Amino acid sequence: MGASRFRTEPSMSSRHTWSTTTHDWSVDVDRDHLSNIRARPGEYAPGGVLHLILEVLAYAVDEAEDQGGGHATVTFGSDGTIEVTDFGRGTDTRSDHGVAVRKPVVSTKDVRFFDRPQPVLLADGYARRGMSTVAALSEALEHTNRRTDHSWTGRYEHGVPVTELLSTAPTDHTGTTIRFRPDTSLIPASPLTADDVRATIAPNKFLTVSVR
Repeated sequence: MGASRFRTEPSMSSRHTWSTTTHDWSVDVDRDHLSNIRARPGEYAPGGVLHLILEVLAYAVDEAEDQGGGHATVTFGSDGTIEVTDFGRGTDTRSDHGVAVRKPVVSTKDVRFFDRPQPVLLADGYARRGMSTVAALSEALEHTNRRTDHSWTGRYEHGVPVTELLSTAPTDHTGTTIRFRPDTSLIPASPLTADDVRATIAPNKFLTVSVR
């Protein structure tokens, strides 16, 4: 495995010409943005780890609503990691002259929510800011997306990529997995349980969620 390339002929399209709908395609990582989040964890994760889980699940809800239905799983690891998987289309990934470019949802701001003057509230009653809040406040995060034509994975530390975008073995389903370990120096460890998450998740007619 290595830096991912599509097997199709390289596109003449450049990432600098792609429209911004949720994130700026032309930027791989916004270090100032991530630093700002780390400097104010109480503002961007006021509900602690539970809020981070809801931030990730919000993207699964977006996908389920767009596709007319979906399912997600939340898994607590014995090592303190939390894994959220959905079975949607997988994070948008495009070819820039033959090189795979994944939408930078982890390392840049979600322009729909981050600076919104009247925020959208998540199920805990706090503002939705985007996936970058999860990444910035996690000592480690792994983002894997499975598309119909290919799959990729990448690792991040406090939102900054520490690997290239790597090809992964194909699977029989599409979707996205975010596996993260919150930084306990920024967000105090809490005895969060699967029951706590189940009790907080708002009912949604498009997305069902399993927590374990």
